[in-house]
Amino acid sequence: MDLNSAHLGIGARVNHTEFGDGVVYGMDVSTLDIFFRGSGEKQISRNFEGLKVTVSPKQVSQSLDMKGVEQALKRVLTELSDISIPVHIASRWETGTLIFKPANSDLLSKEVPIETFFHKIVMVRDRLRVLEQNINSHEKLNESDKIALQQYISRAYGSLTTFNILFADKKDHFSSKGE
Repeated sequence: MDLNSAHLGIGARVNHTEFGDGVVYGMDVSTLDIFFRGSGEKQISRNFEGLKVTVSPKQVSQSLDMKGVEQALKRVLTELSDISIPVHIASRWETGTLIFKPANSDLLSKEVPIETFFHKIVMVRDRLRVLEQNINSHEKLNESDKIALQQYISRAYGSLTTFNILFADKKDHFSSKGE
């Protein structure tokens, strides 16, 4: 479809030669603000020839209902929820080494950079958060099932509080009191 036609507007689905499929969320006389799934927000000139409208805003509005919007939002939130927010290790542990020393002196010790260990701990925390979100938004679990599963997650957070010493910011700490 032609970019200068009535097919273009907020909500239109477009395809860009480099960024792929996107959705127009803003526009002015010379540019389009487009969100691309893999590349994020981009401002594209209306004169760019490598951009094609694949679905007009009129077609989009006819095909959307509240249930469809909710499902789309859940899908996007689920995809984005696995993105880790930067968490920093406390400065006293930077470039440090974690040494696992067996009780049996005939066995070798194992050394691991603390940053590597810290990264694994943060990944566990992030996965627990995603699990918690998935439980809370699950359509087939009733409230008592959600609460029961949430208690296991709270206990897991509580078990991981030992590692709070590694975090630079207290806001990143594990807590069994409902993260």
